[in-house]
Amino acid sequence: MLRKILIGCCFSLLLSPTVFFLNDSPVTTAENKNPPEYAKWGKLAMEETQKRYPSAKIVDYLHVGRYKKNGMYVERFKLWLKQDNREFGVFVNITFEPETERVKNITVVETDR
Repeated sequence: MLRKILIGCCFSLLLSPTVFFLNDSPVTTAENKNPPEYAKWGKLAMEETQKRYPSAKIVDYLHVGRYKKNGMYVERFKLWLKQDNREFGVFVNITFEPETERVKNITVVETDR
């Protein structure tokens, strides 16, 4: 019975698709994926937020989503900031042309939620 359990465990470890060993270091399949499509817009959202709140620290980041408006795309993010003893959120909307990805507008609006 114990032998069957040990063989089953070893067999399942060998067939596990989530961990590979390359050059003696574990690499998960998640690390091999390309960054999400919104990643560059998220970076821009954080940069714009830091410009407007230079002494605040960004403590959380959420990609809310993308939607289409008047032929443009809008990427929406929510960032949570901490400045001194105050914590607050900001919604960042980045409006851009879908073909050229040229930014048309960036809005940053504070929220307490």
